[in-house]
Amino acid sequence: MRDLLEELYDSEKDADPVRLAQGHSGRQLPKRFYEQAAAAEDDGGFVVQLDGKTVRTPARSVLKLQTRALAELIADEWNSQEKLIDPAAMPATRLANTALDGVALETEAVLEDVLRFAGTDLLCYRAGSPEGLVASQNEAWDPIIDWAHSRLGARFLLAEGVMHVEQPSESLRAVNIHLKQFQDPFAVAALHSMTSLTGSALLALAVAFREIEPEEAWAAAHVDEDWNIRQWGEDAEARLRRDFRQREMMAAANTLQAVTGG
Repeated sequence: MRDLLEELYDSEKDADPVRLAQGHSGRQLPKRFYEQAAAAEDDGGFVVQLDGKTVRTPARSVLKLQTRALAELIADEWNSQEKLIDPAAMPATRLANTALDGVALETEAVLEDVLRFAGTDLLCYRAGSPEGLVASQNEAWDPIIDWAHSRLGARFLLAEGVMHVEQPSESLRAVNIHLKQFQDPFAVAALHSMTSLTGSALLALAVAFREIEPEEAWAAAHVDEDWNIRQWGEDAEARLRRDFRQREMMAAANTLQAVTGG
């Protein structure tokens, strides 16, 4: 089992979502070698077992999870594999590996990266035209800007175009205070994933604090793209990339919910 898992983890190193979504562009994936994946209690926490053998991370640590909900989420991914094991279809598993092998060692640095996103947040950069796009941005983004002000105590400045606007330091400090509430490595990994996938720390925090649903955040992050699609049509490879990233987004949101119990 160990050799097969190491082969699987080697395939995870391909970070190109298009290649992952296409089955690693012809790369041979390992065959499914187990009958059943299941969540199991283990020393005050939970693990995922494949035919009774505990799954480990790429760094060979036990994939130890603090809630049964998260263990079951990951076990479901393993059970959903058919003849081959495809990492592209296992976003929660890959996120858990990242949490344990990386984020747990650099939690503060990861949170600082989320805060940097807040300093150049997608929602603060608005189009000047056309009128329809401006209206779509305002409809999707203004409620989150208002929520950040009322709930987080952070007032964000808006800019037209792509010229950088310096956000008030007190606003970023306010966001940082709320980010510090997240110290669990799985929660931090999920928050960072949602932030990087949407380009918006505010959307990620709105999901984390249950102000909006993950699907709403995803749609809000793609207002500009959807506008262009309506005008010019959609590229097939761009659709593949977006679908892959959406699955990553939903896995991160599900991971966060499983950890926090909400």
